[in-house]
Amino acid sequence: MADCMQEWPEPIVRVQAVAESGLAAIPGCYVKPQRDRPAQQHLAAAGNVLHEPSDDSIPVIDLSELLAADDGRIDGLITEAVAAACRDWGFFQVVNHGVAPELMRAVREAWRGFFRLPISAKQQYANQPRTYEGYGSRVGVQKGGPLDWGDYYFLHLAPEAAKSPDKYWPTNPGICKEVSEEYGREVTRLCEVLMTVLSASLGLEEARFQEEFGGAECGACLRANYYPRCPQPDLTLGLSAHSDPGVLTVLLADEHVRGLQVRRADGEWVTVQPVRDDAFIVNVGDQIQFY
Repeated sequence: MADCMQEWPEPIVRVQAVAESGLAAIPGCYVKPQRDRPAQQHLAAAGNVLHEPSDDSIPVIDLSELLAADDGRIDGLITEAVAAACRDWGFFQVVNHGVAPELMRAVREAWRGFFRLPISAKQQYANQPRTYEGYGSRVGVQKGGPLDWGDYYFLHLAPEAAKSPDKYWPTNPGICKEVSEEYGREVTRLCEVLMTVLSASLGLEEARFQEEFGGAECGACLRANYYPRCPQPDLTLGLSAHSDPGVLTVLLADEHVRGLQVRRADGEWVTVQPVRDDAFIVNVGDQIQFY
């Protein structure tokens, strides 16, 4: 339905503008039903520090030996660990993954620079439901529907034929496009490695997923999320509970504020504690679930 719509069904209000207005209570359109509100017992313990993995943490996979192997052989311990993580969590963290920490810091700062701009400067990149490319504050097209407490920027990175045109890329900060494209190439390479591991963990040929999901023409997109400070964080969510429809999501978390929660196989919501600033959080998407 979204592809058929040329305009949003009602005027868009940026969450940043709502947050900066000084309201003591959030508007009703952001208030979630009681059953959907954040698991505060986990958020209260999240803090702003890095954590060692525990029984209450998503698994951590070290890719250093795999990436260093001359023959590209995948160690059975890695496939077993990934299989267990996918079965019990649908998530895992990866460290020593080959993406430079300097690049990860640079892409964080580039997008922080964009979201620090005045809203009026960002509005020239406002998106529409027919593509979602650009600066947005909602995804659903239902008039009067519930909203999430967050703004975002969405872009297509690959394949080349589907890549977002220059008009959708912000020119301020000036390095945003350059650093995001480099970051996208590096994370795409990481995804190729992860898909071989996932294939092997299911007893499939290592190239199975890469071939089935497009090979060199596999799609990739980038979404930068911005969650302003909220006066009533117990009533709303930056992003509602969902599963990702694609193959893999590789998430670079904020290194200062913890907020991502994942649901274990037993139904319990757990706040993710990144073990390092240069760790990625990997979410196995719906398309992998078919296997």
